[in-house]
Amino acid sequence: MTAPTEEELPEPTSEAAAAPPAKIYRAESDPIVVIGEKFIVPYPLELNIQHTVFTVAENYFDITDDGGNPVFKVRDKLFSFPNRRVLFDADGNPLVSLRKKILTVHRRWKVFRGESEKASEFLFSVKKSSLVLRKTNTKTATSLDVFLGSNTTESQPDFRIKENWGGSTCTVFHGDAIIAEMHRNHNLKSLVTNADNYGITAYPNVDYAFIVALLVILDDIKRNGDS
Repeated sequence: MTAPTEEELPEPTSEAAAAPPAKIYRAESDPIVVIGEKFIVPYPLELNIQHTVFTVAENYFDITDDGGNPVFKVRDKLFSFPNRRVLFDADGNPLVSLRKKILTVHRRWKVFRGESEKASEFLFSVKKSSLVLRKTNTKTATSLDVFLGSNTTESQPDFRIKENWGGSTCTVFHGDAIIAEMHRNHNLKSLVTNADNYGITAYPNVDYAFIVALLVILDDIKRNGDS
């Protein structure tokens, strides 16, 4: 018998009830490096992301630190197929390319180093989990699986992204450890400028460029309802 891909669950009474206990990734933990060692720091790092939608084909992400200093930016590559975005550092150097593969059963994002699409530069991929947790009012909490390029069997994801039931926050896990948390900021400025604003906390010894790339992918999946 085929295992079900959906599970009906009652709406939890609180965030504490919704999530099992988890440990926070700490400075003494082994570094998690996916994009680069230079994006590892021994303390929690707070970043702010503004996503502005100009047209269907043009979306900008600007990432700053708490002081408003540029850290990264993400730009669409126009007229590219499949859809592609590039994460740049503050100096404009391309770090990774994020490519959405649309001709697959479960649409998947694949991430390559720099602006390459060579197999040798493949870093990781992201897709929706096979299990969709559904609330009684039919709203869903998105869960994503992240597979490193070295994980060729994909029997288990290397990381998981789990959205909370309200849809305003999500958590990134490595095993049972929390390595980052993200939340959406709602304010008047975002309504006026047609922009979404996010806050990220990347925990110590976690590649924060990797976390930013994950948020960009999550935003697209949520915005476009990819299956």
